[in-house]
Amino acid sequence: MKRLILCALMGLILATSLGARTGRRADGTVYGIAFYNLENLFDTINSNGKFDLEFSPQGSRRWDSEKYRLKVNNLANAIANLVTESTPGGPAVIGIAEVENESVVRDLVEAEPLRSRGLAYVHHDSPDARGIDVAMLYDPAMFTLLSYEPHFLYIPDNPDFRTRDQLCVTGLLGSDTVSVIVNHWPSRLGGQEMSEPMRLAAAALTRDIADSLWTADPSRAVIVMGDLNDDPADISCTGVLGGRESEAQTAPHDFFNPWMKIHASGRGTLTYRGQWNLFDQILVGGTLLRSNGARSLVYTGARIMDLDFLKQRGDPRYEGTPWRTYAGGRFLSGYSDHFPTEIFLFAPAR
Repeated sequence: MKRLILCALMGLILATSLGARTGRRADGTVYGIAFYNLENLFDTINSNGKFDLEFSPQGSRRWDSEKYRLKVNNLANAIANLVTESTPGGPAVIGIAEVENESVVRDLVEAEPLRSRGLAYVHHDSPDARGIDVAMLYDPAMFTLLSYEPHFLYIPDNPDFRTRDQLCVTGLLGSDTVSVIVNHWPSRLGGQEMSEPMRLAAAALTRDIADSLWTADPSRAVIVMGDLNDDPADISCTGVLGGRESEAQTAPHDFFNPWMKIHASGRGTLTYRGQWNLFDQILVGGTLLRSNGARSLVYTGARIMDLDFLKQRGDPRYEGTPWRTYAGGRFLSGYSDHFPTEIFLFAPAR
């Protein structure tokens, strides 16, 4: 049986007040909900045979302790800088993808740039062939963990297929119960069209999880996040998951997808052959929308967190794209090949 690992790491007490940390103001509190694909956060130990041999000192990437520590510190710095004027203490919740194991997640939250945040995390060991998982970081000052459950993606036509489990985490955001489904859907290996059935199956599983949550509690706040390996207008996100382009078109038990308009404007979170994709999405359950009468916790906006220091500079071909760790077999000492994304929720004062 796979071991489920939950680790709550409480750090130093912040010098600032709780109100400043959470973005609390006179009329209410703003919470950030973020997602970040960390691009192959592997340790240096070859524990998965040929699948992670490249991420070892003997592998093709010559992945050693110095490179690993640099990447962990870079990513911790990136997450520490996911702050806005309304969320000065950073996001309440951060979903992450492409982490090898619980150990690298622990190293991340204990790295110097993040240590003072005292972040806790939920991690689950998935059956993915490459050995990569999803996890969720959270700030205990804003989010109180209630439960978590992994969901295995079984495909009847391909029963031996193994990918990342979907991790559903439920907790209190302030005083509201919120369920976050963290995803990393199957890749486009072999081409978008050939691999699409795998993502349609993943979208169907996500939808089933959400429907189960709403059946148990019709008013539940549900958020879907992850590297979906599809763009917002693709059928997996629209036809299967139920993503809608406008809040007015979103029923209480469907999802508003703010990234549809953002991607249509030419922006994205990663590039492939010179084109922007927006795979890193956070979809908002309809119960969080003002158009559906939401009052206690309300969606207010979304943004790609393409901070300047996360962008590649100097080469006109890649100017402004994510500053990744490796490219063409060359170590670039960067962050990730994806930009983080974030949505914002407002809880009015009571």
